[in-house]
Amino acid sequence: MALSQKLVMKQGQSLVMTPQLQQAIKLLQMSSVELQAFVEAEIERNPLLDHGDGGVEKAPVATTNSLPESLDQSFAHQGAGGPGEVEAQSSAPAASSDGQAMSRDSGWSSLRTSGHLSLDGEDQDYASSLSREETLAEHLTNQLNLSFQNQTDLLIGQHIIGMVNEIGYVTADPLSLAETLVAPVTRVEAIYEVMRRFDPPGVFAKDLADCLALQLQEKNRFDPAMKALLAHLPLVARRDFQALKQACGVSQDDLQDMLVELRSLNPKPGHAFGSEPVSPVVPDVFVRAAPDGSWMVELNSETLPRVLINNHYMAKVASNTSREEDKLFLAGCHAQAAWLVKSLDQRAKTVLKVAREIVSQQDAFLVHGIAHLKPITLKTVADAINMHESTVSRVTSNKYMATPRGTHELKYFFTNAIATNDGTGDGHSAESVRHRIKDMIAAETPDHILSDDDIVTALQKEDVDIARRTVAKYRESLGLLSSVQRRREARLKG
Repeated sequence: MALSQKLVMKQGQSLVMTPQLQQAIKLLQMSSVELQAFVEAEIERNPLLDHGDGGVEKAPVATTNSLPESLDQSFAHQGAGGPGEVEAQSSAPAASSDGQAMSRDSGWSSLRTSGHLSLDGEDQDYASSLSREETLAEHLTNQLNLSFQNQTDLLIGQHIIGMVNEIGYVTADPLSLAETLVAPVTRVEAIYEVMRRFDPPGVFAKDLADCLALQLQEKNRFDPAMKALLAHLPLVARRDFQALKQACGVSQDDLQDMLVELRSLNPKPGHAFGSEPVSPVVPDVFVRAAPDGSWMVELNSETLPRVLINNHYMAKVASNTSREEDKLFLAGCHAQAAWLVKSLDQRAKTVLKVAREIVSQQDAFLVHGIAHLKPITLKTVADAINMHESTVSRVTSNKYMATPRGTHELKYFFTNAIATNDGTGDGHSAESVRHRIKDMIAAETPDHILSDDDIVTALQKEDVDIARRTVAKYRESLGLLSSVQRRREARLKG
């Protein structure tokens, strides 16, 4: 059969996602920081969008005699339009011309601010008052300038500082600089040895053992026994104290004193410097008890961008625009602005709807604590609010809820279920079982260390059907030692 080409017309149906629908889906899973950055970029790009909080300086309104002749010139007046001349279409209440908040029924709960109030009643921004800490590189450079005056030595020292990572260890062999900088190996080595005595003790170490050795040398405690102990750090991690006594040639009391001194050292000396202030988690949703015993669920207004469409400015520019391409561009900007305002409003409603259902499902957790965390899935919430499971998954990504039981990511409330012994009921939340294991190990005594089998037996008495390997997995995820290691440590302390 010969191959040939021909044209065929076919009629069919297919589901196609428009670019705006794809962007709306992305808005759902954005964190508050990502959303703020996206909205700021849209405001910069679209001359018809403006902030709704009054915090941005607006360009003066173009008068009739000074209107731009084309839309190309109008970009110099982006955001024009005075107070009272802007039609508000935003996902949060805007300010009216007299400074009073315009009350609008948006269909979802009132917003709540997370800002702290000062004594005079005004919002206080603690992040802006944080002083900048000295970085590790700056701290080391200051010491380098005091230790050397020769420019070549300073250049070599700066290159060695550039090899130090955030915890204070060198990430490459400093002696390799001799070939790179065409400098004598002995000179580079001499500079490196001087810098290894810089503050904080342990900086410029090659590995953990070297870091601890530098700190012990600073304290004049690096004796042969300590040197042997650092050479057998894997045994320390395994709590094999019998092997450590033989390797170090010391008694049990001496070994205990050595381990106590070892724990007093800092394995990551660089962490005391060089990091920017950590931004606290800003909750997207607040949950608090209502007087009638129910729960009030409110959105955090600080995580919701306020956007206005400047219809007055659009009308001014459109009335003085004659070119067809300018009119099309202006119409596109207006359509994009309207879509953004609508999408932000829809996003806020969706987040609030999902949050309310989570609170409804986890009422026992909010009242009694983590032991009563209910095992729920994304499908459970999606079916309850008539949404798709993928939508709930996007809404719960990178968003946090402040509750009387602490601030948690929304995904925290979705855990697997562990069945009961008789297989009836909703089962137990994996997170609550993990918390129960942690409490049981914390309450054990040196004379009665619980094995994983003992924990299984205790949980089965509490109607939790769980396997030994699951208990071991949960224990390891909590960073808890095995019963053998805990027993060795208790024996050493005793």
